[in-house]
Amino acid sequence: MSEEKADTTPIGPERLDLRSHDIADERRQELLRLFPEVRTDGGKVDFDRLKLSLGESIDVGRERYGLTWPGKADCFKAIQTPSMGTLRPCPEESVNFDTTENLIIEGDNLEVLKLLQKSYLGKVKMIYIDPPYNTGNDFIYPDNYTESLQTYLEYTGQVDSQGKKFSTNTEADGRFHSKWLNMMYPRLYLARNLLRDDGVIFISIDDNELDSLKRICNEVFGDENFIATIIWQKYFSPKSTARHLSTDHDYILLYGRNAASWDGALLPRTDDADARYTNPDADPRGDWTSAPLQARNYYSRGTYEVVSPSGRKHWPPKGTYWRISEDKFQQFDADNRIWWGADGDNVPRIKRFLTDVRQGIVPRTLWLHEEVGHTQEAKKELLDNVRFQHTENVLDSVKPTRLIRRMLQLSTKVNDRDTVLDFFGGSGTTAHATTDQNQADGGDRRFIIVQLPEPLPKPEGKLRTLIDIALERQRAVTQRPGRDEQMPLNKATDDRGFRFFKLAESNLRPWSAEVAPDAGALEKQLDLHVDHIHTNRTSQDILYEILLKDGFPLTTTVEPITLEGKTVFSVARGALLVCLEPELTIELVRALADRKPERVVCLDAGFAGRDELKANAVQIFRSKDVKNFKTV
Repeated sequence: MSEEKADTTPIGPERLDLRSHDIADERRQELLRLFPEVRTDGGKVDFDRLKLSLGESIDVGRERYGLTWPGKADCFKAIQTPSMGTLRPCPEESVNFDTTENLIIEGDNLEVLKLLQKSYLGKVKMIYIDPPYNTGNDFIYPDNYTESLQTYLEYTGQVDSQGKKFSTNTEADGRFHSKWLNMMYPRLYLARNLLRDDGVIFISIDDNELDSLKRICNEVFGDENFIATIIWQKYFSPKSTARHLSTDHDYILLYGRNAASWDGALLPRTDDADARYTNPDADPRGDWTSAPLQARNYYSRGTYEVVSPSGRKHWPPKGTYWRISEDKFQQFDADNRIWWGADGDNVPRIKRFLTDVRQGIVPRTLWLHEEVGHTQEAKKELLDNVRFQHTENVLDSVKPTRLIRRMLQLSTKVNDRDTVLDFFGGSGTTAHATTDQNQADGGDRRFIIVQLPEPLPKPEGKLRTLIDIALERQRAVTQRPGRDEQMPLNKATDDRGFRFFKLAESNLRPWSAEVAPDAGALEKQLDLHVDHIHTNRTSQDILYEILLKDGFPLTTTVEPITLEGKTVFSVARGALLVCLEPELTIELVRALADRKPERVVCLDAGFAGRDELKANAVQIFRSKDVKNFKTV
């Protein structure tokens, strides 16, 4: 008689993991999937076995080329420490909150990047950042960045704290470069995870940290994914006060997640570019320009004599060769593709027809201010959209929108719904540029902007912090009446709004088994088990934390519906049902299950300690093939 297997189905639902994406665990699981033989009894990686599996591929040498600095090991601790924060929605400060797919987020970007890992992993097409240049000024980012949520809350006055201290980074500091590297490395590491395989990142920088930035980018992205170092001419006139030379440019490093997959676009042809094409000989094939026929690279069949229509004989000039063979030359000449000059006596040149050139211009690494704007233009754009009483609040580091639009033209598609991220959002130039570029070409790109609420030099009115400027600017950009009506606009995808979120502690206080062994501490934990929702938190706050922690984008469609007299949030057209009602019933559970969603999340307090109802809910969902049922 065979023994019947016991039902190992848990009697209760799983608890929703309130931590951000665990990057270290993901990498560990990937190793174990590729090398199952290295798994230990505890599910960890046995590196001795891994070395045996990889054989000679392991480099155990001590001397390696790379970049090290004090604190680099702590960077990995910061990366691997999951966040327990959340992003609270602020509809009243947003524009078109329920319909827009654009995001502006207030918070420490290290913490926010961790929170975005589940929802936006591998979904961002382009990142642009303009980080602090490490010029010897104060850092607004905290020393103890491994506790960025706590320091952010202290900084913004959301919790009480004594002796708040944020990093200063003067050139006299022995850790001048190290502090900057410690700030940048974990952020770049987390940003890479968000890029699509064909995605790219543009990073503005100056001479102070260009070398260091390039080396850590080679480590994070891989030197094989370096694409270019762009030089941007940021000033239109030299600085007469310069001590030695007037520094008129900044750099922009360009890396790909996988450079081989990046399909960089051509720039649109301009009237100036086409003006070079004329038709002096009335060629029926249209306008053309001429190009040299000779080249310096040796070509064995490129040395021969040609005779012009006037009878003059020509050999390639000394040290050069004709770039085509003699047979090919005769074919071109017979087809009127060789230009001998108006008198038929010049050195021959090849005719290049406008109809034959590629439908665009190959971008160059030198970006002139005439093409992409300069710092004065950037300040004027900001002043056109935000009214300031104090000019001190207009940052010198603000970038022109034409500079960002050039990046958008190169790295995003018009109708691919590409996501653009800027986690050093500043005054909101990237949001402004994305909106303008969408209007210019009818595109449907969406943006995510992250910025710390850095205090302004002279707070004024509603403008207290840097992100206040970004919000005010984008409201003006999106809502200005009669704005650029002459520009083409894809009405079907026109999105000029934004959803505003603020970094905060989790809405739900987590249960901790690591408490002091005394009655008071245990009693406090038991209270949390019963009532673990922070005060003054709304259902919308909890809903968006669930979306974030369960891997849904913050712009996912949410529709409130009524089932059995209770409010239920239908997410992504019913793929996820979220019920945050304080009193659950068996009828409501059946109604949820009948809709056959992929996932269901309920408030644990809604069961009011009724374990039988909770166990029945698990069975009901299982019977309807709803296997992902969790509580918070």
